[in-house]
Amino acid sequence: MLEWMHDESVTRDLKKDFSSLTIEDAKSFIRNSLDDKENLNMAIVNDEDEYMGTVSLKHIRDGRAEFGIAIRKCAMGKGYSSEAMKQILSYGIDVLGLDSVFWCVDPVNGRAVRFYDKNGYQRVPADSLNLGQDSGYSDDEISRFVWYDYTR
Repeated sequence: MLEWMHDESVTRDLKKDFSSLTIEDAKSFIRNSLDDKENLNMAIVNDEDEYMGTVSLKHIRDGRAEFGIAIRKCAMGKGYSSEAMKQILSYGIDVLGLDSVFWCVDPVNGRAVRFYDKNGYQRVPADSLNLGQDSGYSDDEISRFVWYDYTR
Protein backbone atom coordinates (compact mmCIF):
# COMPACT_ATOMS: atom_id res chain seq x y z
CA MET A 1 0.00 0.00 0.00
CA LEU A 2 2.77 2.39 0.91
CA GLU A 3 4.36 1.71 -2.50
CA TRP A 4 1.55 3.37 -4.46
CA MET A 5 1.15 6.09 -1.82
CA HIS A 6 4.75 7.17 -2.43
CA ASP A 7 4.69 6.68 -6.21
CA GLU A 8 4.31 10.18 -7.67
CA SER A 9 3.26 8.75 -11.04
CA VAL A 10 0.25 7.16 -9.28
CA THR A 11 -0.71 9.95 -6.87
CA ARG A 12 0.15 13.21 -8.65
CA ASP A 13 -3.42 13.87 -9.83
CA LEU A 14 -5.23 12.65 -6.71
CA LYS A 15 -6.93 15.07 -4.33
CA LYS A 16 -5.15 13.84 -1.21
CA ASP A 17 -1.41 14.13 -0.58
CA PHE A 18 -0.37 10.53 0.09
CA SER A 19 3.38 11.14 -0.11
CA SER A 20 3.63 12.28 3.51
CA LEU A 21 1.97 9.13 4.89
CA THR A 22 4.05 6.55 6.71
CA ILE A 23 3.94 2.79 7.16
CA GLU A 24 2.20 3.44 10.50
CA ASP A 25 -0.47 5.48 8.68
CA ALA A 26 -1.04 2.57 6.28
CA LYS A 27 -1.26 0.07 9.14
CA SER A 28 -3.65 2.34 11.02
CA PHE A 29 -5.85 2.65 7.92
CA ILE A 30 -6.03 -1.13 7.63
CA ARG A 31 -6.78 -1.63 11.35
CA ASN A 32 -9.43 1.08 11.38
CA SER A 33 -11.07 -0.33 8.24
CA LEU A 34 -12.01 -3.50 10.10
CA ASP A 35 -14.59 -1.74 12.31
CA ASP A 36 -15.49 1.21 10.09
CA LYS A 37 -19.28 1.41 9.64
CA GLU A 38 -19.25 4.45 7.33
CA ASN A 39 -16.59 3.26 4.86
CA LEU A 40 -15.97 -0.06 3.16
CA ASN A 41 -12.34 -0.57 2.10
CA MET A 42 -11.34 -3.75 0.33
CA ALA A 43 -8.00 -4.98 -0.92
CA ILE A 44 -7.56 -5.79 -4.58
CA VAL A 45 -5.36 -8.87 -4.91
CA ASN A 46 -4.02 -11.05 -7.71
CA ASP A 47 -4.35 -14.84 -7.95
CA GLU A 48 -1.38 -15.24 -5.60
CA ASP A 49 -3.08 -13.00 -2.98
CA GLU A 50 -0.58 -10.18 -3.61
CA TYR A 51 -1.95 -6.71 -2.84
CA MET A 52 -2.64 -4.70 -6.01
CA GLY A 53 -4.65 -1.81 -4.60
CA THR A 54 -7.64 -0.69 -2.57
CA VAL A 55 -11.22 -0.11 -3.63
CA SER A 56 -13.65 1.75 -1.38
CA LEU A 57 -17.17 2.93 -0.76
CA LYS A 58 -16.85 6.01 1.44
CA HIS A 59 -19.35 7.97 3.51
CA ILE A 60 -22.04 5.28 3.23
CA ARG A 61 -25.30 6.89 4.30
CA ASP A 62 -28.69 7.99 3.08
CA GLY A 63 -28.73 5.33 0.36
CA ARG A 64 -25.53 6.42 -1.32
CA ALA A 65 -21.74 6.31 -1.10
CA GLU A 66 -18.69 7.76 -2.76
CA PHE A 67 -16.48 5.38 -4.74
CA GLY A 68 -12.69 5.44 -4.50
CA ILE A 69 -9.89 3.34 -5.92
CA ALA A 70 -6.10 3.36 -5.75
CA ILE A 71 -3.94 0.83 -7.53
CA ARG A 72 -0.23 0.06 -7.71
CA LYS A 73 1.53 1.07 -10.90
CA CYS A 74 2.48 -2.55 -11.65
CA ALA A 75 -1.23 -3.47 -11.64
CA MET A 76 -2.35 -0.76 -14.07
CA GLY A 77 -3.64 -1.91 -17.43
CA LYS A 78 -4.13 -5.51 -16.28
CA GLY A 79 -7.87 -5.45 -15.54
CA TYR A 80 -7.66 -5.22 -11.75
CA SER A 81 -9.28 -1.78 -11.60
CA SER A 82 -12.21 -2.57 -13.87
CA GLU A 83 -12.97 -5.87 -12.13
CA ALA A 84 -12.65 -4.42 -8.62
CA MET A 85 -14.84 -1.49 -9.59
CA LYS A 86 -17.57 -3.73 -11.05
CA GLN A 87 -17.53 -5.89 -7.93
CA ILE A 88 -17.72 -3.09 -5.36
CA LEU A 89 -20.40 -1.17 -7.30
CA SER A 90 -22.45 -4.36 -7.51
CA TYR A 91 -21.91 -5.01 -3.80
CA GLY A 92 -22.97 -1.48 -2.93
CA ILE A 93 -26.16 -1.67 -4.97
CA ASP A 94 -27.13 -5.34 -4.57
CA VAL A 95 -25.91 -6.14 -1.03
CA LEU A 96 -25.86 -2.82 0.80
CA GLY A 97 -29.00 -1.60 -0.99
CA LEU A 98 -27.52 1.71 -2.07
CA ASP A 99 -29.42 3.74 -4.65
CA SER A 100 -26.37 5.57 -5.94
CA VAL A 101 -22.58 5.49 -5.90
CA PHE A 102 -20.81 8.61 -7.13
CA TRP A 103 -17.22 9.73 -7.64
CA CYS A 104 -15.21 12.47 -9.26
CA VAL A 105 -11.94 12.96 -11.08
CA ASP A 106 -9.79 16.02 -11.50
CA PRO A 107 -9.78 16.54 -15.29
CA VAL A 108 -5.97 16.76 -15.24
CA ASN A 109 -6.05 13.04 -14.36
CA GLY A 110 -6.54 12.00 -17.98
CA ARG A 111 -5.70 8.37 -17.25
CA ALA A 112 -8.63 8.07 -14.82
CA VAL A 113 -11.07 10.02 -17.00
CA ARG A 114 -10.25 7.78 -19.98
CA PHE A 115 -10.66 4.67 -17.80
CA TYR A 116 -14.14 5.64 -16.55
CA ASP A 117 -15.32 6.79 -19.96
CA LYS A 118 -13.92 3.67 -21.70
CA ASN A 119 -15.73 1.47 -19.18
CA GLY A 120 -19.04 3.20 -19.92
CA TYR A 121 -19.59 5.04 -16.65
CA GLN A 122 -21.93 8.00 -17.01
CA ARG A 123 -20.80 11.54 -16.38
CA VAL A 124 -23.28 13.70 -14.50
CA PRO A 125 -23.45 17.38 -13.58
CA ALA A 126 -22.20 17.95 -10.04
CA ASP A 127 -25.37 19.79 -9.06
CA SER A 128 -27.40 16.63 -9.72
CA LEU A 129 -25.58 14.95 -6.81
CA ASN A 130 -26.65 17.42 -4.09
CA LEU A 131 -23.25 17.23 -2.45
CA GLY A 132 -23.82 19.75 0.31
CA GLN A 133 -21.37 21.65 2.46
CA ASP A 134 -20.03 18.55 4.25
CA SER A 135 -18.91 16.84 1.03
CA GLY A 136 -15.24 17.64 1.60
CA TYR A 137 -14.99 19.33 -1.80
CA SER A 138 -14.46 23.04 -2.37
CA ASP A 139 -16.80 24.96 -4.66
CA ASP A 140 -13.96 25.12 -7.20
CA GLU A 141 -13.50 21.34 -7.10
CA ILE A 142 -17.23 20.71 -7.40
CA SER A 143 -17.46 22.89 -10.49
CA ARG A 144 -14.15 21.79 -12.07
CA PHE A 145 -14.05 18.02 -11.46
CA VAL A 146 -15.63 15.42 -13.75
CA TRP A 147 -18.43 13.66 -11.83
CA TYR A 148 -19.85 10.18 -12.31
CA ASP A 149 -22.87 8.45 -10.83
CA TYR A 150 -23.75 4.77 -10.84
CA THR A 151 -27.38 4.16 -9.92
CA ARG A 152 -29.67 1.26 -9.32
